[in-house]
Amino acid sequence: MPKFYASVAAIALAALLGWQGYHALHNQSVDAFAACRSGTIAGGAIGGPFDLVDTTGAPVTDATLLAKPALIYFGYASCPDVCPLDNARNTEAAALLAKMGLDVTPVFITVDPARDTAAVLADYASNFDGLVALTGTEAQTAAAAKAYKVYYQIPQKRDPGYMVDHTTMTYLMVPKLGFADIFQRDATSQDLADKTACFLTVQ
Repeated sequence: MPKFYASVAAIALAALLGWQGYHALHNQSVDAFAACRSGTIAGGAIGGPFDLVDTTGAPVTDATLLAKPALIYFGYASCPDVCPLDNARNTEAAALLAKMGLDVTPVFITVDPARDTAAVLADYASNFDGLVALTGTEAQTAAAAKAYKVYYQIPQKRDPGYMVDHTTMTYLMVPKLGFADIFQRDATSQDLADKTACFLTVQ
C-alpha cells in the first residue's frame, strides 16, 4: 500500500511540474519581450495622451513625441541632485543606443510648471545632449504625470527654493508597443541601453 501511495504522489508531482513547465513556456511565448524586461509595475496601463510644450513654446503631444522610442523621466529643473543625475544617465544611454544605430529620445517632463517655464527648461536642457524638455500648465503637467502614474507633491507653502517630492523612474516607450519597461535609479546607462536595444531589435 505505501508503494501505491508513493506512485500516486510521484505521478501527481510529475503532472504538476509538467503543468508548471508548460505554463512558463506558454507565458514566454505570449510575451515576446520577456527576456528584455527589467521588472514589472503594478497598477494597469502606463502612458496616455498629453498636451505639453517644448523649450520653444511649440505644442508637443504624445502622438508626435512617441513616434519613435523614448526614455521618459519626470522631475523638475531646480531639483538639486536626483534629476540631473538621472537625466545625464538617460542622455548617455541614448548616446550609447545611437552608436548601435538606434534612435531613442531622452525626455524630461517637469512636475513643477510654475517655475519650469519653456525658457527655464531651455537653459536646463542645454546641459544634456539631446534632451527634450517639456512643460505646460499645471493641469497639463498633472495629466501627463497621472497618465504615467507618477507621484509628486508640491508644498502648499512655497518659499523660492521649495523642493518637490516625486518618483524617480524612467519609462521606456516604444511605438506600437507603448509602455515597454521601467528603470529604477540604480540602473546604469549601459543597463538602459542594453534593455532598450533588446526591445527594439526583437520587434
